[in-house]
Amino acid sequence: MADDVVIVAKENGPYLVMKEGKVVAALCRCGGSNKKPFCDGTHAKIGFKAPQAEVKV
Repeated sequence: MADDVVIVAKENGPYLVMKEGKVVAALCRCGGSNKKPFCDGTHAKIGFKAPQAEVKV
Protein backbone atom coordinates (compact mmCIF):
# COMPACT_ATOMS: atom_id res chain seq x y z
CA MET A 1 0.00 0.00 0.00
CA ALA A 2 1.38 3.41 -0.96
CA ASP A 3 1.88 5.97 1.80
CA ASP A 4 0.12 9.29 1.44
CA VAL A 5 2.34 12.31 0.95
CA VAL A 6 0.72 15.65 1.70
CA ILE A 7 2.19 19.09 1.09
CA VAL A 8 0.75 21.79 3.33
CA ALA A 9 1.45 25.43 2.61
CA LYS A 10 1.33 27.00 6.06
CA GLU A 11 -0.28 30.42 6.34
CA ASN A 12 2.54 32.99 6.02
CA GLY A 13 5.08 30.16 6.18
CA PRO A 14 6.80 27.30 4.35
CA TYR A 15 5.60 24.27 2.47
CA LEU A 16 5.56 21.33 4.87
CA VAL A 17 6.10 17.96 3.20
CA MET A 18 4.35 15.35 5.34
CA LYS A 19 4.39 11.58 5.16
CA GLU A 20 2.31 9.41 7.47
CA GLY A 21 1.35 12.55 9.42
CA LYS A 22 4.95 13.56 10.17
CA VAL A 23 6.83 16.53 8.74
CA VAL A 24 9.77 15.27 6.67
CA ALA A 25 10.82 18.64 5.17
CA ALA A 26 10.01 22.34 5.33
CA LEU A 27 10.52 24.04 1.97
CA CYS A 28 10.91 27.78 1.43
CA ARG A 29 8.13 29.58 -0.38
CA CYS A 30 9.02 33.18 0.50
CA GLY A 31 12.19 33.16 -1.62
CA GLY A 32 14.34 34.61 1.15
CA SER A 33 15.90 31.52 2.73
CA ASN A 34 19.68 31.22 2.79
CA LYS A 35 19.27 27.41 2.86
CA LYS A 36 17.11 26.99 -0.26
CA PRO A 37 15.22 24.88 -1.00
CA PHE A 38 14.74 24.48 2.75
CA CYS A 39 13.09 26.97 5.08
CA ASP A 40 15.33 28.82 7.55
CA GLY A 41 12.63 31.01 9.12
CA THR A 42 13.32 34.10 6.99
CA HIS A 43 9.59 34.36 6.15
CA ALA A 44 8.90 35.59 9.70
CA LYS A 45 11.65 38.23 9.52
CA ILE A 46 10.58 39.69 6.16
CA GLY A 47 6.83 39.67 6.82
CA PHE A 48 5.93 37.10 4.15
CA LYS A 49 2.15 36.79 3.67
CA ALA A 50 0.38 33.96 1.85
CA PRO A 51 -2.73 31.82 2.47
CA GLN A 52 -2.74 28.24 3.75
CA ALA A 53 -3.31 25.44 1.24
CA GLU A 54 -3.01 21.66 1.02
CA VAL A 55 -2.06 19.39 -1.89
CA LYS A 56 -2.36 15.61 -1.78
CA VAL A 57 0.30 13.92 -3.90
